[in-house]
Amino acid sequence: MICLHKRRPPAASLQIATGSQMDRSEAPQAARGVEISLRRFDLADVDAMMAWASDPQVAAPCRWEPYESMEPLLAYLRDTVLPHPWFRAICLAGGEGRPVGAVSVTPTADACRAELGYVLARAHWGKGVATAAVKRVVATVFGEVEGLERVEALVDVRNAASQRVLEKAGFRREAVLRKYCVLKGEVKDMVIYSFISTDPLVS
Repeated sequence: MICLHKRRPPAASLQIATGSQMDRSEAPQAARGVEISLRRFDLADVDAMMAWASDPQVAAPCRWEPYESMEPLLAYLRDTVLPHPWFRAICLAGGEGRPVGAVSVTPTADACRAELGYVLARAHWGKGVATAAVKRVVATVFGEVEGLERVEALVDVRNAASQRVLEKAGFRREAVLRKYCVLKGEVKDMVIYSFISTDPLVS
């Protein structure tokens, strides 16, 4: 699990390129028989979001603690998720559009580079859903975010499952960043992965 950042993007946000009225990421993506779509969140998604945001096992590798009530989660959805330039709900085909997770591409100080994050309800771990979502991201985000050339992801060196997700989606493992960050009181070694705009898409 590569957890989403609980912060607003910096003021120098990447600009989402204009296109057709329908978000191209809404087209379904299949992987290992799993068909998913990505769409923007709305406030009505807070109930579905609570299913993973309140789960201690989902929150364990993340900077945030499990939510215990709906009000702070609704505030996060309203104040951070909705204004974010590229924050999408992961929905399963046949699931009536109910989110089972989220994926984001967050701007950095360099306009050409952004950071990938995703989170998925535990009931859908190990089923190819995260891989399908990440494939959909790299298939669409470079055409939607103006000036974007590189999407990178940082993963705990011990989180083999998330490393496999990225590798199956075509990301390249670049390096191990030793003693890179402190997460919930523990100093972590992190692996950095990247996908650039000219990399081939994985079917």
